[in-house]
Amino acid sequence: MRIAVCYNQTPEKIRRGEARDLIADAGSADEANAVLQALLALGHQAELLPLVDDLADFIRRLGDYGPELVFNLCEGFWGDARQEMNVAGVFEMLGIPFTGSSALVLGLTQDKVLTKSLLKQKGLSTPAYVLVGLDETAPTFENLKFPLIVKPAHEDASQGIEHQSVVENRRALLRRVKYVHQTYRQPALVEEYIEGRELNVTVLGHSKPKVLPISEILFDPSLPRAMVCFDSKWSPESAAYKGTRPQCPAELSAREQLLVNLVAMHAFKLLGCRDYARVDIRLRNFSAYILEINANPDISPEAGVARSAAAEGLSSVQLIERILTSASKRKEVSHANPEKK
Repeated sequence: MRIAVCYNQTPEKIRRGEARDLIADAGSADEANAVLQALLALGHQAELLPLVDDLADFIRRLGDYGPELVFNLCEGFWGDARQEMNVAGVFEMLGIPFTGSSALVLGLTQDKVLTKSLLKQKGLSTPAYVLVGLDETAPTFENLKFPLIVKPAHEDASQGIEHQSVVENRRALLRRVKYVHQTYRQPALVEEYIEGRELNVTVLGHSKPKVLPISEILFDPSLPRAMVCFDSKWSPESAAYKGTRPQCPAELSAREQLLVNLVAMHAFKLLGCRDYARVDIRLRNFSAYILEINANPDISPEAGVARSAAAEGLSSVQLIERILTSASKRKEVSHANPEKK
């Protein structure tokens, strides 16, 4: 099969946020190269097609290559994560099948508040929250209990999240909200901080999705907070990175594992994810609080999704093959004779 491996290239300068946030974007090229090598090992004809700053040129190069399928690793457009859904929308409008979730689902899962609202409507637990808009000068937080955590409402890869994001009083809270407004130029999501075990749950497949072995993030007691922040993911020399260790499979009781599996699968299906996704959960007193649903997680060989796949007995190449097979089945259905459906 002729496959285009598409990813977003990192801009030289940040549009908003911290300059260090570019580190997260830079990992896209490594992820794309790993996927390319896996596809070549599987016998496919594959080529890297980076999305830079010229969308028209990207579309032209796609047309020249003529892929039968796109392996979509794009997490935004030229440093803007909120454009992630629109890149997938380009593939949809061009009629090119692609791996991963649809444009609608990518946009939905990146909107943390809308996602939380849907989860709550369906009875799934998620931390209580308030969204503080850029124009709000006197926000109210009466229904929330400290400690609270403050996040940018529309970023991923833990951008804008530090140990200082967890606050214990109103003064610190307003200071952190101001930081998000000024640095990331978007609303601030204020959530109750849930003490508990942090679990990453990968769901793989589409028509018959499967929950892979659950991974737990273990935190060194010396850390200010038992939480994943930007440094935990992207700064190898930091105490946060060194004090954050994944364990897969997690040591859970049969009851806990069943609960977490059911919650993750319900969330995956509710949001309409496909092929692969990661559900981040805090487990406290047999309550599974959904922190986030990542419909386009990192699938590099060293990333969490691959770690869970390895615990399932799948190599990184076999993981890519599973994702490709899932997307290919969808492609076959979309190109089938309507009379035979």
